[in-house]
This record gives sequence, C-alpha cells and structure tokens, in this order.
Amino acid sequence: MPNKEEIHGNWSEFKGKLKQEYAQLTDDDLMYEEGKEDEMWGKLEKKLGKAKKEILSVFE
Repeated sequence: MPNKEEIHGNWSEFKGKLKQEYAQLTDDDLMYEEGKEDEMWGKLEKKLGKAKKEILSVFE
C-alpha cells in the first residue's frame, strides 16, 4: 500500500486508477488539497462504503 508521500507525488496516476476501479468517483471527489487529505479520505470512505485500506488496495 502506498504511503502519504507516494500518493502525493503521484496523485495524477493514483487518481486515474481510482477512477478506473470506482467509476462513480468524480474529479471533485478526488480533489487533493495539501493538509486536507484526511477530509478527502473520509468523503471517499463514506461514498464508497469502504475503509481507506480497502480503497488503497487498488494499488497493490
């Protein structure tokens, strides 16, 4: 599973993979803002009904 720095450094790639896996995600859902990562992950968890670890399993 990628760490915070890997996700931030490769956000465009990760965003694309997430959108492929979870077609219901929008660009707004995947808006990465420095310092607001936890808020973004909380929204994704709620929308997808999955834990962050499950969402990130796409990258394994």
